[in-house]
Amino acid sequence: MGYYDSHTQTRSRKGKSSAKKTAAVSFTGAVIGALIVVFSIPLLAGNGFLPYDVVPKSAGDAEQEALEAITDGEAADIPELQGVNVAVTSEVIEAVERVNDAVVGVVNSRGASGGLFEGGGEGTGSGVVYKIEGDRAFIVTNQHVIENAEDIDVTLSDGARIPAELVGEDALTDLAVIEVDAEKVGTVAEFGNSDTLRAGEPAIAIGNPLSFEGSVTLGIISAVERSIPVDTNRDGRPDWNAEVLQTDAAINPGNSGGALVNIEGQVIGINSMKIAQNAVEGIGFAIPTAIAMPVIEDLEQYGEVRRPQLGVFIRSLQEIPSYHWHQTLGLPEDIAGGIYVADTEPGSPAAEAGLREGDVITALDGEEMRDIHDLRKYLFTEKSIGDTVSVTFYREGTEETVEMTLQEQQM
Repeated sequence: MGYYDSHTQTRSRKGKSSAKKTAAVSFTGAVIGALIVVFSIPLLAGNGFLPYDVVPKSAGDAEQEALEAITDGEAADIPELQGVNVAVTSEVIEAVERVNDAVVGVVNSRGASGGLFEGGGEGTGSGVVYKIEGDRAFIVTNQHVIENAEDIDVTLSDGARIPAELVGEDALTDLAVIEVDAEKVGTVAEFGNSDTLRAGEPAIAIGNPLSFEGSVTLGIISAVERSIPVDTNRDGRPDWNAEVLQTDAAINPGNSGGALVNIEGQVIGINSMKIAQNAVEGIGFAIPTAIAMPVIEDLEQYGEVRRPQLGVFIRSLQEIPSYHWHQTLGLPEDIAGGIYVADTEPGSPAAEAGLREGDVITALDGEEMRDIHDLRKYLFTEKSIGDTVSVTFYREGTEETVEMTLQEQQM
C-alpha cells in the first residue's frame, strides 16, 4: 500500500516539472512567431502577396498633420494642395478637329414674296468644303438641301454668313455643288476611299442638325453597300437605287450634306438620309465618296452629271426566285448573281447589239457583275460616254459576248 502512495507522489512531481517546460516552450514559440509576422508583413506586402500596402508612419506625416490641424482649429496652417492637370484627347477628337471647320451650314431661302423679312421660309442643311481654287471655295451638299432655292447662303464655323452660287445638281445621287468666296474659308476636308471600308469601323457624323452648328455624333459603319430606292419625280415609283453606306451615327434634319468621317479625319461619305419611323432607330445613310467624287467632277465641269448607258431596263438576279434561275433562264449551277434584262430602249447600244428580254448579264469587260450595284458602279466610275464595253451574258443557258459603244444617258 505504501508502494501505491509512493508511486503516486513521484508521478505528481514529474508532472509539475513537465508542465513548466511546456509553458516555457510555448511562450518562446509565441515570441518567435510574433517576430516572424512583424518582419514578414512588409516583405509580403511589398511583393504583392497582401491586398494592402504597409506604409511607414513618416509617409503619411503631411496628411496626419493636416488632420490634426483641422481638429485643433488651425486650418490656416494647412499646406495648399496642388491640383493635377489632365490633358484628355482621343482619336475621335483628333479626327473631328481635322475636318470640323470644313463642315459648313447651308441655308436655302425659298420664294421671298414680301418685305425683307417675309418670304417662303428657309431650309437648312450642311455642306463640306472640298476644294479651294483661286478665289473660290467649292462645297458639296445634298441636292434636296438646295432644291428650288432662290438664294443660297453658307454659314462658316465662326458664324459668318456669306452668299453662295449653285454650280450644279444631280437629283439621282442627291448631290449638289455650290461655290463661295474663299476669303473667309480656311479649311478644306480631305476625302478618303470609301471602297476600303468594312462594317464595324468607327464613323463620325458632323453637321448642323436642327441648326445646332458643328454637332458631332459617333457610331460605326453598319453596312458598306445598301441600295435604297429613290423616287425623284415623286410619282410613287422608284426612279433610281441610291448606293449608300449605312451607319448608326445619329443623322437628323440639318445633317444632310454634312460629312461622315473615318477615324483618320477623312470624309468617306456625304450624309444624306435616315429612316424616320417610330419603330426604327440608328439607321442612317451616306453617299460614299467613291460614288460622290465622279459626280462632283461632272457637276463642276458640266453643271450636270453625264452618264454612260447600255440602254436596258434591268433587275438584279437576286430579285428573281431561285428556281427560275435554272428552270426558266437555264443558268449554270455555278452562277451566283447577275443582272436580268427586262427590256431594251429602241436605238440604244443594247438594242443595236442584240440584247433582249430574258438575257442575264454576268460581266462587263471581264469584270463579274453580281447585281445592279456592280453594273452602275462600273459604268459610272470606270467608263465614259463613247467608250466601248464588252458585255458577257447568258441566253437560254448559253454564254455569249457582244461589244457596244456607250451613249449618254437620257433622263
